[in-house]
Amino acid sequence: MGCCASKSADTKASQIARWRATGIVALRDAKLKTFPDGVLDLGSTVRTLDVTHNKLVNIPIEINKLINLQRLVLSDNLIEQLPMNLWKLQSLKAMILDGNRITSLSDELGQLVRLERLSISGNLLTSLPQTIGSLRNLLLLDVSNNKLKYLPESIGSCFSLEELQANDNLIEDLPSSVCNLIHLKSLCLNNNKLNQIPPNILKDCKALQNIALHDNPISMDKFQQMEGFPEFEARRKKKFDKQIDSNVMIGSKGLDEGVDL
Repeated sequence: MGCCASKSADTKASQIARWRATGIVALRDAKLKTFPDGVLDLGSTVRTLDVTHNKLVNIPIEINKLINLQRLVLSDNLIEQLPMNLWKLQSLKAMILDGNRITSLSDELGQLVRLERLSISGNLLTSLPQTIGSLRNLLLLDVSNNKLKYLPESIGSCFSLEELQANDNLIEDLPSSVCNLIHLKSLCLNNNKLNQIPPNILKDCKALQNIALHDNPISMDKFQQMEGFPEFEARRKKKFDKQIDSNVMIGSKGLDEGVDL
């Protein structure tokens, strides 16, 4: 029995030593119900924390000790609320929270000014904080499969945004500020309640190559009549032709044609 305990201690010690050396704490599918021991003690050495597919309900408030954390992956757990100190992780570049039970995001989200990727699909969000507009370095935002009825006007201040995914929500209208997203390449809004989109979006979003509006009340005729449609269509076809030339296949539906109404 003493031998087994010694081996267990050695294993734990070697695991912590590996975490410290690599800066990567990866505990996917580890059947965790509580936050892993020893991680917070690593402090500034941790760059990536991935605890995907466990049974975590709570994230300790002391997570702010991981001051150099750049990538936080908490997908597929049972988390309902995020700790307030989470917003003090000023080095965060990617935060993946998919498949939890989160009902709201704090206004302090806007403090994560280095964030480039925020994915919180498959939760219970009914709204996003206005402070999301402070995320000027955000490249990807995925809020699909929630209960959102609208996107905040401040979304238009996420000037670096290239991909916005908001499929499977209850969104009835898009804020006109979306037209400010001049770097936006992909806009996915399948299965919402949209009967129109901002009239200038195709004209102003000159990088836009892909719009997905399947299962919305909006009609293809209305979409094709929008100002800027010919230019959008040219970008879409150019992207599509490039994919054919490269023989790039996208998902089970084959080639991504760039527009889906």
